[in-house]
Amino acid sequence: MLRKYVSGFFMVAAAAGIGFWFGQKTQPVQAATNHVFEFRTYTAEPGKLEALNARFKDHTMTIFKKHNMTSVGYFTPQDDSLSKNTLMYILEFPSREAAKKSWEEFRADPEWQKVAKESEANGKLVGNIVSVFAEPNDYSPMK
Repeated sequence: MLRKYVSGFFMVAAAAGIGFWFGQKTQPVQAATNHVFEFRTYTAEPGKLEALNARFKDHTMTIFKKHNMTSVGYFTPQDDSLSKNTLMYILEFPSREAAKKSWEEFRADPEWQKVAKESEANGKLVGNIVSVFAEPNDYSPMK
């Protein structure tokens, strides 16, 4: 279990690094001092990844924005086994406290509650969620 958790964390970190590098090639990334990033990995229930991605694309991202949750990127692993059931994404917040407040507001949002209920009418979409908060190191180009 720990191996799976560590492997997932490093996959998210690698995806973030690649996304950051690509972003540097297209536009500079400027994070404010003390901003934090939340790396999230969702393991979808069997056969539910497509529905989970549709929920994010069609609803979740908009509701995130409403609650001051800045989407940095959404990723699908390239490893064959993980590509069938894993969604990874990164959110940016001004602080850890702001993240907590935004998540509380998001979960209480009637629009989100309706979307979640409707999208899970045929069963849960997500079986496991891993969340890791991080901040850029002092030598990071994002500082």
